[in-house]
Amino acid sequence: MIIAMGVPGAGKTTVLKGLKGDYKVVNYGDLMLEIEKKEYGIKDRDEMRLLPIEKQKHAQKLVAEALAKMPHKTILDTHCSISTPSGYYPGVPFEFLKLWKVDVLVYITADAPELEARRKNDPTRVRDNDDIALHDQMNKSYLAAYSAFSGAPAVIIYNRNGKLEESVAKFQALLK
Repeated sequence: MIIAMGVPGAGKTTVLKGLKGDYKVVNYGDLMLEIEKKEYGIKDRDEMRLLPIEKQKHAQKLVAEALAKMPHKTILDTHCSISTPSGYYPGVPFEFLKLWKVDVLVYITADAPELEARRKNDPTRVRDNDDIALHDQMNKSYLAAYSAFSGAPAVIIYNRNGKLEESVAKFQALLK
């Protein structure tokens, strides 16, 4: 499994859509949303992070167990950390990482001003006004911890404005 992570607005999902090959891309948030809609009555992705942490943990656990049964050629589209009202929460807790065979951890990011502009120009999402630079720094700390725990290498790809093809090519090179 390859785990692809990024701060909201980094273009992680857009980069993944540009990849070619036989890897199946699975979105952790989509799987959690299905569970949380059914069990907690939330309506959209932007409500997910507002649920009490225990409910988020429960949904995460169900998704982690399902992911452990998926075939090896999987790219998991997720977040390094989630900014919640009670603080930053790990997107990939160690108890779940140990269930998976992780080949590489990929963190997709951009400079804070670019991320801020992308968030402002995305009418499809309701984004928090969190400190983007701090969230990016927290994510890089989580990335290092995930790498140390799993033994998988950590790769950082900068997805700069106008350079999507370059970002896709860097990620694509990891699939060989």
